[in-house]
Amino acid sequence: MFPRPRARSRSRRRALAALAPAALLATAAVGCGDAGGLRGAGTAPTAHSPARLWPDLTPASSPAYDIGEVDTEVLKGVAVPGGDIRRVDPAAAVRAEIAAHPDDYRGAKAHYRGTADRMADCAAGGDRDRCPVLTPYYRDLTGDGRADMTLGFELLPAKMTAVRVYTVEKGRLVRVMSYDDAVSGVELAGRSLIVRSPSEVAGYEYRLQWSWDGDQRAMLLTHDEMLRTGRGKKHPPRTGPSPSPSASAG
Repeated sequence: MFPRPRARSRSRRRALAALAPAALLATAAVGCGDAGGLRGAGTAPTAHSPARLWPDLTPASSPAYDIGEVDTEVLKGVAVPGGDIRRVDPAAAVRAEIAAHPDDYRGAKAHYRGTADRMADCAAGGDRDRCPVLTPYYRDLTGDGRADMTLGFELLPAKMTAVRVYTVEKGRLVRVMSYDDAVSGVELAGRSLIVRSPSEVAGYEYRLQWSWDGDQRAMLLTHDEMLRTGRGKKHPPRTGPSPSPSASAG
């Protein structure tokens, strides 16, 4: 999905429409030797409306990909003192996810075994520099007037980053957004969360945006773009899942 260009205002269109005939008249009145006069820019390109391809194509009856559009989960055993998400222990949230998905985190063949191994450093007395849990950020993303928690943690040894958004519902901590990938940046913009990831194509990056949907009670992937960064350096091959619609992680 790519952003649509901003529509010109009606008054702006009227001003341009009024200016065009005047400019043509002025051009006709100026002699060829007058270098200071207005000159026509030539014939404007013909505007074409969008062309619908394969109009007889049978519409799809099922989703093309399973991208975990509504990816929510109650984190069992995580205390929410006073219903205040700011008082939730971020490391406890990560431990709950590890417990809920042992195949991903436990065992010699688990993709993210290094994350589980280093969670001990998140406890009091541990080496905080080795703790894989990143600093949490708090903002109202769900529009209920209360802060939600955006949390990241390192996925090791895969050298990827897990990005999560949690909210509180009926005193329980609920995950309403989940994404794992090689991440180059994360931003909060209004009530949306934006993740930037490197692309294999030199000079481009992926930009994915999640926004809250009240009907689904989840953060949905609302924009998936490939943007030019201006850098020509080729990125190394990706080690994690692609941010294409077929590979959003839960």
